[in-house]
Amino acid sequence: MAIPDAVQTLERDLRGIFGRRLQSLVVYGQRAHASHGDGHHGHGGRPTPTLAVVESMTHEDLRTAAGRVAAWHDAGLATPLLIAAREFERSLDAFPLEFGAILADHVVVSGTNPFSSLAVDAADVRRACEVQARSHLLHLREGFLETRGRADALSDLIVQSAGAFAALVASIARLEGHANDDPAAAARHVERVLDLPGAVTEITKLAGVKEITSADAERLFPPYLAAVERLVSHVDGWSAR
Repeated sequence: MAIPDAVQTLERDLRGIFGRRLQSLVVYGQRAHASHGDGHHGHGGRPTPTLAVVESMTHEDLRTAAGRVAAWHDAGLATPLLIAAREFERSLDAFPLEFGAILADHVVVSGTNPFSSLAVDAADVRRACEVQARSHLLHLREGFLETRGRADALSDLIVQSAGAFAALVASIARLEGHANDDPAAAARHVERVLDLPGAVTEITKLAGVKEITSADAERLFPPYLAAVERLVSHVDGWSAR
């Protein structure tokens, strides 16, 4: 497997900082293997995320690493996530969605695979999904009140919340055993599982869109709100099958 020059440079830099304390370096994110193709930006122009597991780290280690961040960014890398040994494992219950996504999509660049014996507990994923879903519902209702009935403000609310909704849908799809980085596929899966109308797919497609018409906003918001309420109910009553 060819490793991009930028990631190789990162590995050398981290090895220079941590020495033998550097246990593993992995690339993760949407289709992590695809990031091994162009050697620069791995995800459609976005910085390539990496995670380094180290035996220990000191303030001086972090200070030295901070001095390299600008060069790493210039090379198309995100700031690496530095994790102390055993810290990832002990944090799985606190960050089941975020760390679960790393478990599901990573490539080991150097060292041993730090995730080979790890798995996220389904109950932790369900609880995190419920927090995510209930938070989205509360903010959506609050945002609607703050539009004061203005259609242009409603358009902004829908567009600005679409990205968070797409993330919620992806989380619930993962809870249902559908690990797929394609937002559209996740949306279709959630619609099938919950027997929901097309609002899930339609709102998910708005992630990254800058604006929609007032007429579309008025049409979309009622089924959007209803879909989020259904998602909350589904996650609240979910149990592993």
